[in-house]
Amino acid sequence: MPDTIYTSTFTFAKREFDDEFHGLDNAIAQLARSIPGYMGEEAWENSATGLISNVYYWESMEALRVLIEHPIHQEAKRKQARWLNGFQVVIAQVTHTYGDGGIPHPLGKVRPSRP
Repeated sequence: MPDTIYTSTFTFAKREFDDEFHGLDNAIAQLARSIPGYMGEEAWENSATGLISNVYYWESMEALRVLIEHPIHQEAKRKQARWLNGFQVVIAQVTHTYGDGGIPHPLGKVRPSRP
């Protein structure tokens, strides 16, 4: 298990998505999955607020920076106001992860650690 795991959580309120949005979104997802140090992802939608969150798991900040600094990601960032009514990004360091193994999770194969 890496000494440190990071998450990048992108939470947003959506407007209308068009073909360009879907193309960039798919390109970013494929790019993320191709970066050494990518560990997995999850997506959540809050039905009460309509907010959507995409969580990516990373073995290092360096791996995450590859995504952040990539031209495709930068293009999406410049154009986000066309498709989003607001967003928030949270980058966090994971200090513990554990579970009973009853549900699939991107960190489920990581050696468990308990607080």
